[in-house]
Amino acid sequence: MDHATRPPTARSIRCVVGARPNFVKAAPVMHALAAHPGVDVRVLNTGQHYDRALAGSFIEQLGMPMPDHDLGVGSGSHATQTAAVLTGVEELLLRDRPDALVVVGDVNSTVGAALAGAKLGIPIVHVESGLRSGDWTMPEEINRVITDRISDLLLCHCADAVENLAAEGIAGDRVALVGNTMIDSLFRLLPLARERDALGRHGLEAGQYVLVTLHRPALVDDPERLAAVLTVLARLADKLPVVFPMHPRTRARLNDVAPAALERLVVIDPLEYLDFIAVQASARLVVTDSGGVQEETSALGVPCLTYRDNTERPITVQQGTNRLIGVDPAALERAGAEELSRSLTQARPIPLWDGRAGERAAGAIMELLDRRDGLHQRSRAA
Repeated sequence: MDHATRPPTARSIRCVVGARPNFVKAAPVMHALAAHPGVDVRVLNTGQHYDRALAGSFIEQLGMPMPDHDLGVGSGSHATQTAAVLTGVEELLLRDRPDALVVVGDVNSTVGAALAGAKLGIPIVHVESGLRSGDWTMPEEINRVITDRISDLLLCHCADAVENLAAEGIAGDRVALVGNTMIDSLFRLLPLARERDALGRHGLEAGQYVLVTLHRPALVDDPERLAAVLTVLARLADKLPVVFPMHPRTRARLNDVAPAALERLVVIDPLEYLDFIAVQASARLVVTDSGGVQEETSALGVPCLTYRDNTERPITVQQGTNRLIGVDPAALERAGAEELSRSLTQARPIPLWDGRAGERAAGAIMELLDRRDGLHQRSRAA
């Protein structure tokens, strides 16, 4: 249904996703919006990251609509990807003219779509607003700040994010604290994930292995750094098996770094989302450089060591199970030994990470549209 033929009372909302985490974070919002009468919700996949797990069954399990369009942007430089998203999304928005455009996270698809919508005067809703690492060498940090600046509604998953936005002069009706939509998807799909017996298929015993996920270019593109980390992980394997689902970026460098250390690890193919969360939920310890994994482990109560110098998710350190240890192999070895020697404790739940963030996000979006409708009506009356 295009803009010209849409009934006057209908509301058209479009959501742009570009990578698997975007689907996971967007799904609860789209599902909740679709429950509102008169709301037409559709999804656009930019195809920034090809992921074979993004098949129909996975999207159905998430409870979100199948994408209406796939731009097929694929890999490329940051400029190439962002430009392709901007022009592709603009063409679709000119044809459709939705009442709001929802963007998610901090990938190039996020900022490209937000720029396209903002320049056309379409209200932008940013899911996962306000995260800040303070590290301007990270492309994601640039994407976050730009997207937040041009968005009309900023949906935050923790109080820290609200405070970050206030420090930048963004507050009031533009900001809503709704909770973590990714945790909605985690809680929704974890029972199904456990039924698939990923642990059995990989010969793992619950609570008796360390899970590793490392993929950031600053680490895996540096052979010396990567070799040092692998050597530490191999020593941790003397205490418990270390399972490493190997990212393609890392796998491409295997022949050049620490082959002896690799032989002591349980290296497996990358896991689909359902299998990954099942393996993650039953790990004794997780070592990561991923932002999403820091959040999921905190929600699951699984100890996590983050191999980075900074994090845009400090709430996972302050209230969750995460420890930020820096990019230091010796610190990783010490922290790993400490975590494996101590008894597990009950994790505290993080406020609003309760499986209902999508409902609150949808409510905030509907309030935004109601406010804009009121402004339009007053403008016409004047």
